[in-house]
Amino acid sequence: MALFITEDCTACDACKPVCPNEAIRAGDPLYIIDPARCTECVGAEDEPQCKIVCPADCISQHPDYPETADQLLQKYERLHS
Repeated sequence: MALFITEDCTACDACKPVCPNEAIRAGDPLYIIDPARCTECVGAEDEPQCKIVCPADCISQHPDYPETADQLLQKYERLHS
């Protein structure tokens, strides 16, 4: 599944630089995760780096983008080929 940022976001910018897919961008006022680029760090890390660094604990799985680990890995490989 792609991740998304909830309304609890404080726009601290901790998540954006750790995303290996450049899926996170500043929105107004919340940061936004592009589901077409989010692989939950599958292919790059063992767990989603944005969730690790988020001090507001405001990053969750997006219910509208169900994807398996294999699908996330395929997406990662397409983004980085």
